[in-house]
Amino acid sequence: MNNEFLRKPLFAHRGYFNNVDIPENSIPAFKKAIRYGYNIELDVHLTKDKKIVVFHDFNLKRMCKINKKIEDVTYDELIKYNLLDTKYKIPLLSEVLNLIDGKVGLLIETKVLKNNGKLEELLSNYLDNYNGEFAIQSFNVYSIYWFKKHRKKYLRGLLSSDFKTFNISNLKKLIGKTLLMDIILKTDFISYDIRALPNKYVENKKNKKVILGWTVRTKEEYLKYNKYCDNLICENMNLY
Repeated sequence: MNNEFLRKPLFAHRGYFNNVDIPENSIPAFKKAIRYGYNIELDVHLTKDKKIVVFHDFNLKRMCKINKKIEDVTYDELIKYNLLDTKYKIPLLSEVLNLIDGKVGLLIETKVLKNNGKLEELLSNYLDNYNGEFAIQSFNVYSIYWFKKHRKKYLRGLLSSDFKTFNISNLKKLIGKTLLMDIILKTDFISYDIRALPNKYVENKKNKKVILGWTVRTKEEYLKYNKYCDNLICENMNLY
């Protein structure tokens, strides 16, 4: 699969949203990104009844004001909740794929708690028949490895950072920061936290694969980090 779409245009992080009248990872956010010609970054989870939905957090509290894990809720229950103070619901992946339909590039982050391959398998069933450009990324190395083993032609990327704000062991921070697992994963691109750029670990990968930077929220950040990356994952899309 050709990786050139990863280089341009910019990726709209969770769509083109403002979390007022257009919530993140919502149908109107994706429609607006398509209208302005931006690539789209989004996140996927499995519900309790094994439906793939597009949503970022593991918990519904921030976006739906109910303290439940998304994996503990069926889709029928999920559609009772609105995104913030809007009329919009958490969309199914199938709805989003039908909407995007190859109009722009798609970057899908797998959000995985249980490393059993179920999300990856069901996601692949959709993407095998999808008629557009897409790539998979994740912090979860098991998820990326699943695609390496079972869908070799998919573009795969490792999400990483210096993990200074993450509640994980120092060993895991070191392994993540240095991109050590990429020796095994052999990804097509690296998606790295801009707050940890520049660094030698990313620089060592730059001539070998595409480098994406996340998450740009200001014009100043765009100008500062653009030179370290092949493309950027951004919010506040009106600024660029």
